[in-house]
Amino acid sequence: MDISRFKDVIRSVFKNYSSLLVPAVIGLIALLVFVPTQLMSSKLKKRIVNESITNRGKKIQRLRQGAHSRYQYREEQKYQQAYEKDANGIDLLTKQSTQRELLSYEIFPEPKDVSAFIFEDFGKQYRKAVRGLLARVNARDCPTDAELDRGLEGLAMSSRTARLSGKGTLHSRLREARTTIVDVLCREKAESASVYANPSGLSGYRFWEEYEPTSWADAIKDCWYWQLSYWIIEDIIDTIDTLNSNSGSNSVLTSPVKQLVSVSFPTSSTKLAARVRARSGGKAADEKPKYVVSVKDVLTKPCTGRLSNKDIDVVHFNVIVVVSTRAIFPFMQQLCSAKQHKFRGWDSEAQEQLFRHNQITILESKIESIDQEDSAHELYRYGEDAVVELDLICEYVFDKASYDKVKPKTVKGSIKESLKKLADEKAKAERMKMRKERKKAITGGKAGTGKKTRRTLPEIP
Repeated sequence: MDISRFKDVIRSVFKNYSSLLVPAVIGLIALLVFVPTQLMSSKLKKRIVNESITNRGKKIQRLRQGAHSRYQYREEQKYQQAYEKDANGIDLLTKQSTQRELLSYEIFPEPKDVSAFIFEDFGKQYRKAVRGLLARVNARDCPTDAELDRGLEGLAMSSRTARLSGKGTLHSRLREARTTIVDVLCREKAESASVYANPSGLSGYRFWEEYEPTSWADAIKDCWYWQLSYWIIEDIIDTIDTLNSNSGSNSVLTSPVKQLVSVSFPTSSTKLAARVRARSGGKAADEKPKYVVSVKDVLTKPCTGRLSNKDIDVVHFNVIVVVSTRAIFPFMQQLCSAKQHKFRGWDSEAQEQLFRHNQITILESKIESIDQEDSAHELYRYGEDAVVELDLICEYVFDKASYDKVKPKTVKGSIKESLKKLADEKAKAERMKMRKERKKAITGGKAGTGKKTRRTLPEIP
């Protein structure tokens, strides 16, 4: 084909159809744009349906179902108020716990009288208050030797007659009769009491029997520490009273708590001896309470880790009771529960208020079976229940700010001295440790050779 002819044809087409060229180009471009747009819009529509309508719709539906009421803030406000009330209640209980009635309002923080008779009066009040606590729970001891002798008076005369006549059968019958009479006397005592207890088993009772103060400062401290003792004994008696009263018992034979053996404040060095004395029928040692300011003062390693500090005072004590096996855990729970007390101010002239206190934590417990044939228990009758001896070491916590107003200056001074001595001992131990480390560094770590390693300076070139 002739190229010139072909060019003519092309010119003729462009000339004849030039008016259609622009629409054709526009149509082509539209086609090129329309097809991808349709494809993209289809995908976009599908994505919008999946994400915006289906998924978001489901999410909105879930949110609608779990949406909070517009008044939900009121419920949250109630919760916060209850939380605040609970926190304030704990703080108030802490303060009220240590605001307790005093045995004497004439001594603390400083005696109002210069006469030494105020200390004698305190001792009388202590012993009277202890007897009052025991009377409140209807506590009595087993028959005394004098009571047994009176009950066996007629039998003793018959026994002498039998020995003189040489009649063995009569002598054997009299021995049986003696056993029966003793058992009857013991059961009568058990039936007439709700719990066995002897005031001499409570630390401090014998201490104040014939008290003679050695100095004015020591007498004030004695009164203060035995005041702490009385508060602790009062809580233990309240525990016994609650358990026995709730059981409806009026006799040792049916009471959950059978006997209060002892309440004492032994030092760590005499703890074992005190327990042995109590188990063998001996009386509690008259060691007054002491504040636990270091690990040297503890009766056992405290699980609470509490020691006396700027906020609290801590006292350890030992209590031994005989209880029914069913009452072991109820006794421990009740001992550590909140109790009520009355308070009329530290001058006893304010309006009486009813407070609550909860200051006891059990640190160590020991349970031992009882041999009723043993001399320590042969005159006691515990009824049909299986019984055990429950031996507890506890801590008692006092809030300092609550009773610092009446704490004697002599007591505060002795505590400061103890803390200073403890700090000096700690500092001395630190110095000794540093000296050993320096010596070890100088000797090159060869401690114990007795020879010093001589150090030489490097030569100057």
